[in-house]
Amino acid sequence: MPPKAPQGKGKADAASSKAQSSKKDGAGKAKKKKWSKGKQKEKLNAAVFFDKNLYEKLKKEVPSYKLITPSIISERMRCNVSMARRAIADLESKGMIRAIAKHASQCIYTRALAGAE
Repeated sequence: MPPKAPQGKGKADAASSKAQSSKKDGAGKAKKKKWSKGKQKEKLNAAVFFDKNLYEKLKKEVPSYKLITPSIISERMRCNVSMARRAIADLESKGMIRAIAKHASQCIYTRALAGAE
């Protein structure tokens, strides 16, 4: 035998169930979070060969840096890292900078002090 329907609360029950369903619809499914793209660095228009001005600037400024790596030269001079490596080798051969640590993946240099060697 099916259960009996409640007698006195028929209309009130229907109204309360509608109110509950509208609350559920309002809350509904949680909205998907929109993830931010994060900070994006602008693409640098790097030089691919040394012109006279850039080479003079390199010879003047780089030997005064305390820490010299290919990535630092690349950032400050706006040139390719491969060019920066060549420039470092050139400056080292001229005795303008000296190596601190050499490794296959990263070489670290510093300025050559006049009385050090």
